[in-house]
Amino acid sequence: MTSLATRPRRRGQRGILPWLTVPALVLFVGFAVVPLVGVFALSFTSWDGIGAIHPSGLSSWRSVLTNPDLPHAVLVTFGVMIASWAFQTPMSILLGTFMAGRQRYRALLGVVYFIPLLLSSAAIAVAYKALLNPNFGLGAGLGIESLSKDWLGRPGLAFGVVIFIVSWQFVPFHSLIYQGGVQQIPKSLYEAAQLDGAGRIRQFFSITLPQLKYTIITSSTLMVVGSLTFFDLIYVLTEGGPGDATRVLALDMYKRGFQANLMGQASAIAVILVLVGLAFALLLRRLGGKDAAASQLEGA
Repeated sequence: MTSLATRPRRRGQRGILPWLTVPALVLFVGFAVVPLVGVFALSFTSWDGIGAIHPSGLSSWRSVLTNPDLPHAVLVTFGVMIASWAFQTPMSILLGTFMAGRQRYRALLGVVYFIPLLLSSAAIAVAYKALLNPNFGLGAGLGIESLSKDWLGRPGLAFGVVIFIVSWQFVPFHSLIYQGGVQQIPKSLYEAAQLDGAGRIRQFFSITLPQLKYTIITSSTLMVVGSLTFFDLIYVLTEGGPGDATRVLALDMYKRGFQANLMGQASAIAVILVLVGLAFALLLRRLGGKDAAASQLEGA
């Protein structure tokens, strides 16, 4: 009798659930799909950002794709993507595994590590630009010659500084993701490994890393797609210099759109960034396999 009485309610709840997704769908369409369609349409026009919009066919795309500076901007963008991923991923995994411990001091350190993510990228760039100044920065103040280099005036050093600052800011976020992933690993796996005589290093490579497979893919997707949008930090820190050593596509898009008033070409670059990000996201998803919600017993 009880089960029969509850059936209509359950059916009613199932009928209500689809309607609960409507607000989220409306927000997604309004703030993601519509602007994306608008940018795609704008890439086939010529507009200075103020006057009338005039259709121009493929002229904006032709100007972007035939620009001799485009290959270099693409190369720098992929360089930032690969270098930041290679630096952030191992650091995030190690910090996330460390913070997953039950000791109170680890929880306190986790809060301290998370502080850089709360700061504005522009403020971080201003602070580091002052600290790295060869004449009035940290190196000159402490009298350390090795820190008094022209960090932002040499192409190789400037690129390395950008990677370091980006990683310093976003490693805490990904560490938090890995911390949650490690805490979901069954404790019985580690207990069985200890009975077999496995040390912590062996447990890390034989249990922790295999169990973090899908967490690594999720974190890597966020890193790769997020690296395509690096703009404010690089703009404040180097403005794409020295020369074009740190001029990524996002910065090139800004300079074309808001400094050269070529909104059509800037929109074309924006579409390219979206397509590249989508391609990498799908590629990483395929690397994760079809069953992304598989049981966490692969490392056993």
